[in-house]
Amino acid sequence: MHFDFNFYSSVLLIFFVHGLVYAALLYRKGLRNESRSHQWLSAFLLLCILYIAPWMLGFAGWYDNQPYRDIVFYLPLQQLFFIGPVIFFYIQSLLNPSFRFGKKEWLHLLPGTAYLTYSIVIFVTDKLVLHRYYFLEDGTDRDFDSWYQYSGYGSMVIYFFLSLRYYQLYKKLMLQVISYAELVLFRWVKNFLLAFLTMLIVRMVFYISSFFPFFSQFSYVGPWWDYFSFSLIFYYIAITGYANFIETKVPFRLNLLGHRSSLLLQPATENGREHNFIEDAEIIAFEEVQPAATKEEDALLTEWKPKILQLVQQQKAYQDPELTLSQLAKHLKTNPTIISKVINKGFRLNFNDFINYYRIEAVKEKLQAGEQKTQTLLGIAYDCGFNSKATFNRAFKKATGLSPKEFPAQSL
Repeated sequence: MHFDFNFYSSVLLIFFVHGLVYAALLYRKGLRNESRSHQWLSAFLLLCILYIAPWMLGFAGWYDNQPYRDIVFYLPLQQLFFIGPVIFFYIQSLLNPSFRFGKKEWLHLLPGTAYLTYSIVIFVTDKLVLHRYYFLEDGTDRDFDSWYQYSGYGSMVIYFFLSLRYYQLYKKLMLQVISYAELVLFRWVKNFLLAFLTMLIVRMVFYISSFFPFFSQFSYVGPWWDYFSFSLIFYYIAITGYANFIETKVPFRLNLLGHRSSLLLQPATENGREHNFIEDAEIIAFEEVQPAATKEEDALLTEWKPKILQLVQQQKAYQDPELTLSQLAKHLKTNPTIISKVINKGFRLNFNDFINYYRIEAVKEKLQAGEQKTQTLLGIAYDCGFNSKATFNRAFKKATGLSPKEFPAQSL
């Protein structure tokens, strides 16, 4: 097989091979662990190596030699319309155990499918019907048509913002329904989105620079650095994504285009009973400063605030490290919507901060009693309901302005 090994083709070849290996490993890991997120990340890496393939093969001499020229001409390597949807599906599969690829998700793949169909029409017309270049008579690869590059880039930008909004809404929901939100806010998701944003920014920078005479003189070599930068970023994603393993337990549904969302708190039972949803705009649109309560809400606060305080303070429900809003509602024999509304309106806190407040108060009592002399700080934190050192330190610092180690000295 023809391949001119030079600096430009060889460097991209390294990323191409490594990306292919990581894609295979992630797909295998996804099958073994029944993890859809690993399979979607595998698909993303495959699209990334296909994205750099034309530039790698171009420097390897494929555009100048037959039959390789026709291979890169007629094979649609850059699948720009698929990259954005695959990223969106990856984020959903990471964060939402109820995410399933269904009929609605297929709609996201229509533009990519249309381009594949367009590529097939080009191949059939030129190679099987006319037996000559017709669509490609100008000698350029259709993957690099301006309309396709611009619309493909626009598609990726749109899906980046959809993924970002999904993650932001997810974080708000978790703060409202679980007491260990820090553990499932997943720094990896944030880093992944930042990496993809960097891809988009770099692509835009190289596009803008092509209009300046100084950069345009580099012709074919100049854009290579764009693909090299792209390769570095997807290589980081491959390594970090393969090492990252997270599991979410709270299924939910979001309306990304509206202010009202549904939160799925309980999975369906074996007898086919329908899922239990919270449907309340306040759960998703929680603000630090709550508006004044209405008369109806005042009645709810009067009835439920004492019951919540009795359960949390006296029965020490906060000691459960995996306490959720639905569990609290179940103890009080009511629905989660009421409990969420009372906590938000009555205590001016989200559920996560509300429970952590009482955990911190319990820790402070133990520290003031001198229990740190016979027990580690982490052990005290675990006894009070925290389930990670990082969460404990951040929550304590946020509430007191001091680290747990500084607090005993200040309180004496």
